[in-house]
Amino acid sequence: MEEHRLATLRLPAAVQNLLLTLFITVMQVQGTMVRNAGEVVSRPLSDLGYLGYILLIVSGLAVAVRRRWPLLVFVITALASLVYYFVGFPDGPTWLALFVALYTLAAYGDGRRSLLTAGVGILVLAVFWLIASADIEPRAAIGWVYFRIGVSVMSAALGESVRSRRVIATDAQERAELAERTREEVARARVDAERLRIAREVHDTVAHAIAIINVQAGVTAHVLDKKPEQARESLRTIEQTSSRALSEMRAVLGVLRGDDNDDGRAPYPGLGQVHELVIGARDAGLDITVEENLPAALPSAVGYATYRILQESITNVIRHVGPTRVTIALDHDADAVQIRVTDAGRPASADPHPRARFPTGTGAAASRGILGMRERCQLLGGELDARPRIGGGFEVTARLPFAPAGSRL
Repeated sequence: MEEHRLATLRLPAAVQNLLLTLFITVMQVQGTMVRNAGEVVSRPLSDLGYLGYILLIVSGLAVAVRRRWPLLVFVITALASLVYYFVGFPDGPTWLALFVALYTLAAYGDGRRSLLTAGVGILVLAVFWLIASADIEPRAAIGWVYFRIGVSVMSAALGESVRSRRVIATDAQERAELAERTREEVARARVDAERLRIAREVHDTVAHAIAIINVQAGVTAHVLDKKPEQARESLRTIEQTSSRALSEMRAVLGVLRGDDNDDGRAPYPGLGQVHELVIGARDAGLDITVEENLPAALPSAVGYATYRILQESITNVIRHVGPTRVTIALDHDADAVQIRVTDAGRPASADPHPRARFPTGTGAAASRGILGMRERCQLLGGELDARPRIGGGFEVTARLPFAPAGSRL
């Protein structure tokens, strides 16, 4: 509030320049006249067509455009000072405009070049001032020359200090704005990544559960009257599948609610739940064979990704092929888990014109499912390939490294 009040009381830049110009012009003329009043000077200001007055007034008025043309104003005031003292006009506060011009040149210039220009100008002025004061009597009066030299250097140094602070403040502001933009971009990227993760989890969970439930519901409708026991078993499978899917959905959607309490949430599935996945797929009519050769312990992320790849692969077989033979091979080497899921394709006795299993172009849940599996592999530094087999059927192969890419020495 206090800073805002001070800002409203500050005069506009044009008014400040005008007041400063009038002050310097009046002080140079009036101050020189008062200082030399009653003294006999070698050359009054009125000599040579009032040249002394003209030099003092012109150098003072030049200050009005110092911010727009700092170098030009410095040249004008420096030349006026050289001519003034070289001709021999009386001493006085004739250096005010020059000091302001030096300050402005350093403060509003471009740094090194402006300082070099100011340094050369001060050196030339110092030489001429010393030459012009060679016959000053008494010699003690020469102290005014050294005063002008010293204040000229201080004016340039003060201007450079102000310019440096302005540059530092501008850089800090730009860095702050860049950091803010970067922070917003990172936040958006994190939100997008979290949305993608949640969408992938929901897809994997719901697609598999719905595929199993759809198959079992069809079986139930078919055998409900003739084989009630089998129908009851199918309903039990539907109940277990839906219950497991709901538990996984609660675990995923709990992130959206921001719950801190994990009570009631099912843990993310891993290799320990593969046998349940296989049992559900067999109930859906798949003839599954599992060949497993894995170490006793796997990183949780690798186990979770492996489960989801198997789940999505089996779901695609159930939805797009139907009852068939599926082989799951899980193996490992020194660095990674190897996954292969193959199916024998649609039996020859089935519909001779089945719907395309993985349609080309965009679209379809199967395409999104393969994309999700590939993204899971890439997040862990692995790779995935999914393509039809030459002899019929389909094959999904994946490689998941134990450690993320770039983490090994």
